[in-house]
This record gives sequence, C-alpha cells and structure tokens, in this order.
Amino acid sequence: MKIVVAGGTGLVGTRLVTRLRERGHDVVSASRRTGVNVVTGEGLDAALKGASIVIDVTNAPSFDEPDVTEFFRVATRNLLDAGERAGIAHHVALSVVGTSRLQTSAYFRAKQVQEDLVRASRVPHTLVQATQFFEFMASIIPRDDDRDPVHLSNGLVEPVAADDVAAQLVDIAVSPPSAATIEIAGPDTYRLNELVQWVMYSYQDDRPVIADPTASYYGGLLDDRTLTPGPGARIAPTHFRDWLSEVQASKIDIPHVHHPDPIARRR
Repeated sequence: MKIVVAGGTGLVGTRLVTRLRERGHDVVSASRRTGVNVVTGEGLDAALKGASIVIDVTNAPSFDEPDVTEFFRVATRNLLDAGERAGIAHHVALSVVGTSRLQTSAYFRAKQVQEDLVRASRVPHTLVQATQFFEFMASIIPRDDDRDPVHLSNGLVEPVAADDVAAQLVDIAVSPPSAATIEIAGPDTYRLNELVQWVMYSYQDDRPVIADPTASYYGGLLDDRTLTPGPGARIAPTHFRDWLSEVQASKIDIPHVHHPDPIARRR
C-alpha cells in the first residue's frame, strides 16, 4: 500500500516512515527536503499519485502570528484538496491534546484551524491528538544565563514518547477512517514543574524550581485538564523515567523538537 507521510523528515515523521516501511508499505516521505512543499503545492500531486493514505505530521516553520495560522490553513487545505483529487481513502492528521482549551496561544489557535478543516473535509479522515512529547518536555528547560529561580506552572501533563505516537499512527492509518478524534497519552501524569525539575537535576542543573500557578504556558494558564486527555484515550507503554534513563545511558543529546517555547513569556 502506498502511504504518504507529510512532514516525514521531522521528529515523528522519521519514526513513522521507518515503521511503515518495516511493515512493507510503499512510503513517500513528503517534505521540502524531498521536493514536496505543502504550502506552495509543489510536488504534492505527484507524491499522492496512487496513494491510499496520507498522514499529516507537518509543523509550522514559524510560530508567530499570522505566519503560524497561515501555514496550517494553507498546508491543510492543500493536503486535503490534493487528497480529494487523488482519491485518498484515509487522511490522518496529528494535532495536540488540549488544543481547544489553550486558545490564548497563537500556536494552539492555528492547530484549531487545522482540526476544523480536517473535520469539515469530504476526504475520509481521522484526527489524532497527542499529549506533549517526552522530547519536548525534556527540552523546555530555561536557559541558565543567570541563577534565578525557575517559575513553572504546576498544571498536570501526561507526556508521551514520540516513537509511541508513531506506532499508534501506523495502526490508526491502516485502519478504516473513523471521522473521530483519537487521543494518545503516556502512562503517567506529572506536575509540569516537577517533571522539568527532574530533567534539570538529571543534567546537574540545580537551579530552584518554583511551582507557580500564575506562570504562563503558551501564554495561558494551565489547570489539571488543559493538557491531559479525556476518558478513552489510547495509553502508550513507555514511561518517562525509562525513556530519560535510556537517553542518559546512551550519552546522546535530548532530541531537538521544532516547537514554540511555551514559557518564553512566563509571568
């Protein structure tokens, strides 16, 4: 089966492409690096020709308004329109748990635009929302240019490994489209401040971390529901403690995640 992964060279996309090929699928990794531009449409029809499934794991190159909203609006429309022309049987789009609850954020407002377009599309589809990635949670540590205490929200998060999300996306994509929203989350919940402090201390960063309910996250305030899934979410198997131990044991840097800084405007 031919499957197109839009954003196939990113954090989730590379893992997704590998897993799909291991299952014997004919996979096209579609990104600007491979000559496919979802914004201009360059190479899109050719990439989708003969494909049955499209999985959209693209991310915006800029996270400022109006660029971020324009990216998700144009890219999503182009993928859906090209999918309709190609007779795609299943369009799967990856979004974020809590999108509708964090609309103070330009990024989450843009993701809402993407979700709304997918839900309104005539292309058979499934929308997938994942919680925050381990890789992301472990890389939002503020710069240590000074030794000031780090103020972080104490809202709950239920992060998930990017590889686990890729595995779930494979299963969802090769299943019939549901027109539903499927949530994916990790097996454990944490207070955001405690999780980030854990990572900081693991890397010998001993700055004090203060639980601050007024500290903003993507320009908004978190409560215990903002970034956690509802009942019925698919729970991935990998625990954060095991993932972090493996990263440290392998002596590699925490994988970079192209994502807006959620605490850049902390109060």
